[in-house]
Amino acid sequence: MIFHKRPSRSSHRSRGKTLGVPELVAIALGGMVGGGIFTILGISVAMVGVFTPVVILVGGLIASLAAYSYIKLGVYYKDEGATYSFFKRTFPGSPFAASLIGWWIIFGYISTLALYAYTFSSYAISRFAFSDSEMVRKLVAGAVIAVFTLINVWSVKGMGKIEDLMVYTKLVILAIISFVLINNSQTTLSVLLEQQGEVSMISVLIVASLTFVAYEGFQLVINAVNEMDEPERNIPRAIYSAIFIAILIYFVISLGAILAIPFDEIIANEEYALAAGTNNVLGHWGTDLVVLGAMLATSSAISGTVFGASRQMAVIAADGFFPAALATRKNRIPVYAILSMAALAFALILAGSLQMILEFASVTFLLVSLLMAYANFRIRAQTQSSLLVTVIAFLGLLVGTVLIFSYEYRNQPEQLVFIVTLYAILSVGSWFFSRKQHRRHSS
Repeated sequence: MIFHKRPSRSSHRSRGKTLGVPELVAIALGGMVGGGIFTILGISVAMVGVFTPVVILVGGLIASLAAYSYIKLGVYYKDEGATYSFFKRTFPGSPFAASLIGWWIIFGYISTLALYAYTFSSYAISRFAFSDSEMVRKLVAGAVIAVFTLINVWSVKGMGKIEDLMVYTKLVILAIISFVLINNSQTTLSVLLEQQGEVSMISVLIVASLTFVAYEGFQLVINAVNEMDEPERNIPRAIYSAIFIAILIYFVISLGAILAIPFDEIIANEEYALAAGTNNVLGHWGTDLVVLGAMLATSSAISGTVFGASRQMAVIAADGFFPAALATRKNRIPVYAILSMAALAFALILAGSLQMILEFASVTFLLVSLLMAYANFRIRAQTQSSLLVTVIAFLGLLVGTVLIFSYEYRNQPEQLVFIVTLYAILSVGSWFFSRKQHRRHSS
């Protein structure tokens, strides 16, 4: 096995570093605490009821297992291409495999971008008479993508400061919502446990796998490696801190929700479970608070995803696996990659079937995280990784991937067909560019 030369540390301590740990944590939380908590609650309660907070913890454990390999590879390679670059540099003799994982991860981010924008729009217009208009919802979603596209094109530092403000403000609001829900509990855990039907461990693991997308986003920290100081220290600090905060937020909110909101209301209003529940408990101001929290959460998720994923897209394009124009940068900002991601996300929104897009995102990030665990296993000596932790991470992600595919096959075969079809299209695109790049090098 031939490994690419590890870049020197001095290359990452150059001029103009603008993102510190608070900004990096904000980017990760912006990607994680987005539409996730506002969409997974209803699904979890419908499937496992009172064990929803347990699902949140298990999902956080799966995310932590995935993060271990990302952190080790990120510190070793210090490459803003992250997922794609790690795989390409660990397996330099497989250009098609590198191209394929690049296409997978970018379109995974595009699907989450579409989900966040759609969720933002759903909450933003929920108090208006036209809230049921699908076209208005999609146009508002496109508008919010456009706003944060312009912000990301404008300035790295400006994006970082705005991201700080949005993320930490939404954390305060979500903390208030959690406190209010728990303080207005309508029942107790013991009563809910008595009423709960039988729930198997397999069901808990399946739901944790289905909701894995709620923790997607910590990888975005690595995409900012060229804008940070001391990546050896700041990458692990930012990622582990962000995952811990996300687990805490999700756990407390889910606990407060099942104690304060009747299960039938949560299930009947899956997309607006928190808003509907707080309206009954606290009245309109509670609903307004949840709507504000949802809009801030999804806004920061859009901004953080556009920031990190566009840089990864530019790296892939520079290697010839996307159109060359996407690699162009102006003042270190990949303008055309940002614009392309925004346009593709809006196209997905217009196409509809966002539930299937959500499933695609969950499957994609589980698969990609599994491949990262395998890559880290292959070079564990270079990354100084624990063999035991690396193997546990690989097996945990493998189980999650198998469970989500088996669930889709048994319960939602039409979504599985959509996912497989989309993977086939991405595979053809990645194959075309890998062959084109191979012919260029051969001539």
